[in-house]
Amino acid sequence: MSSHTFEVNASNFQSEVLESDTPVLVDFWAEWCGPCKMLAPLVEQIASEYAGKLKVAKVDADASPDVAMAYKVMSIPTLILFKSGQPVETLVGYQPKDKITNKLAPHLS
Repeated sequence: MSSHTFEVNASNFQSEVLESDTPVLVDFWAEWCGPCKMLAPLVEQIASEYAGKLKVAKVDADASPDVAMAYKVMSIPTLILFKSGQPVETLVGYQPKDKITNKLAPHLS
């Protein structure tokens, strides 16, 4: 975790993500996942660049399988953008940064 991202799990997902006034990008990842490790620096950059407009949370899918299952995360990495407690965008697999930011932009105004 960096200063721009934070860990969420089943016990704090409701308060940190679903009840957030700020849109939250949730990164579902696992320690053993190669594409997750490739995506992590991009997620960190996005968290830093969009600080104040977007919160970025990370869910270890192995440690919190109930959260992953609740949002039908079948493969990782998966990024889900939540706005007003609802998932509004989903990106599965490694994605280039510009594709991620283009999906986020309409929800951050």
